[in-house]
Amino acid sequence: MKVTIIGSGYVGLVTGACLAELGNSVFCLDVDEKKIALLNAGGVPIYEPGLKELIDRNRAAGRLTFSTDVAASVEHADVQFIAVGTPPDEDGSADLKYVLAAARNIGRHMTGFKVVVDKSTVPVGTGDRVSAVIREELAARGLEDLQFSVVSNPEFLKEGAAVEDFMRPDRIVLGCAPDVAGRHAQAIMRQLYSPFNRNHERTFYMDVRSAEFTKYAANSMLATRISFMNELANLADEVGADIELVRLGIGSDPRIGYSFLYAGAGYGGSCFPKDVQALMRTASAHGKPMRVLEAVEAVNDSQKQVLGDKIIKRFGEDLTGKTFGVWGLAFKPNTDDMREAPSRVLAREMISRGASLRVHDPVAMDEARRVLELDLADIPDAMARIQFCNAQMDVLKDADALVIVTEWKVFRSPDFSQIRNMLKTPVIIDGRNLYEPDAMAEAGIEYHAIGRSSSAH
Repeated sequence: MKVTIIGSGYVGLVTGACLAELGNSVFCLDVDEKKIALLNAGGVPIYEPGLKELIDRNRAAGRLTFSTDVAASVEHADVQFIAVGTPPDEDGSADLKYVLAAARNIGRHMTGFKVVVDKSTVPVGTGDRVSAVIREELAARGLEDLQFSVVSNPEFLKEGAAVEDFMRPDRIVLGCAPDVAGRHAQAIMRQLYSPFNRNHERTFYMDVRSAEFTKYAANSMLATRISFMNELANLADEVGADIELVRLGIGSDPRIGYSFLYAGAGYGGSCFPKDVQALMRTASAHGKPMRVLEAVEAVNDSQKQVLGDKIIKRFGEDLTGKTFGVWGLAFKPNTDDMREAPSRVLAREMISRGASLRVHDPVAMDEARRVLELDLADIPDAMARIQFCNAQMDVLKDADALVIVTEWKVFRSPDFSQIRNMLKTPVIIDGRNLYEPDAMAEAGIEYHAIGRSSSAH
């Protein structure tokens, strides 16, 4: 089949490359000329395991094209995926200007039936707005009778595992209109996704608004589990319980399960913070405040302060002259995404208190440097007090403690004797609970984790 992907960002690139891998002819559009030039030169603007290899293979096979030509993108395919960004507006609601601009371009150039697929995460009712914009453009061209149908097909991709998630989905959600055009669109989408349903049916068909709601509901539910576990972990610190043992105890209940039960330094990234806020704004607009989600967001904001609080409790309010090594900058492993990353909150807290940082991340160094320069622009000489280290053990040189912010696998089994010997004081403050307190005590390391008994010497 022929498919157009509007937007060559995270979701668009993964969707386009994976659909091309299945043999489809995929046209990826983006208005950013520099991004398209990079992609056509063999580069990839984001880090995602396996994505570059997928893009290279399908570009070479002629199944994947990148362009800024809007008219050509509409002409290319009857299936038009809208996969542009929906950044939070000033009030936290999703900004739909890019989605509606994409819809407008489809309406301006289409000459036959189109299936317009909202792949972007959008609020309930967006499908109606997309339809209205397209109808408006068709009317301006005197083509009121030209048929199309808007489908909601939310993505469920985890950064760091997006290619695997797309190629082996847990579920595919398709929201289609009940009219004739909608039934035709559903048949086309069923054909497009048929390779994923050969073993068993993974597709859930529903109305458009329910599909739009499903994405926000899913991410908000997962965010709730994370914030609740973080609250339990903070209480465990106070009462002397071990949150890891608690996690195992409650996760064994099949009604609860083990997913998203890890305590830590708070969630970040492009999805959970934005989607929680957007659902709250939708609820508020309908006079139905989401009190649970308000608490989820508040807990997460405060949880990003926990590592700084532990450092201050151990080393004092004034950190002038102190140096802290930091492992992990991206909001999660296997990505260079710094959006809403807890490391940004930690960096501001430490730098504002006079500390210096030595930092390392396996892939996010360039993006972290760019983001921190913006974040800390109001603090004189802030960047001069941040040393970006190419090797993870280099962050330990002249450091008073090691702080772990992101749970990259390479951090899981380090040489603890080397850590103890290189640090000025053998202290690890672990925001991801990577190690066992008893093992740290045996290694002669003072260990402070989230919701676990500290080992102090």
